[in-house]
Amino acid sequence: MSISNDQVRAVARLARLHFSDAEVEELAVELSRVLDYVDKLGEVDTSGVEPMSHAMGGVNVFRDDDPTTRATRQQLLTNAPDADAEYFRVPKVIRQS
Repeated sequence: MSISNDQVRAVARLARLHFSDAEVEELAVELSRVLDYVDKLGEVDTSGVEPMSHAMGGVNVFRDDDPTTRATRQQLLTNAPDADAEYFRVPKVIRQS
């Protein structure tokens, strides 16, 4: 499958990327090679292969969601460089355009 330079420019515009004319030509060739390879993979006989969601058998690596004790607000505020009784204090940020 061949990708044209105009198609590369259209995708680059959507992705807000800027390429020189030489880079566009090079990307068109590379993308065409990738799509040719994907087409070649479609020729492989997979009739005896079961569909799968992952190539490797995965196991759940998450820990159990057990309730634990939580830090109090005062304990958390002790680490703050600047805090009042209930909140972290941060410098005022005013953005002017």
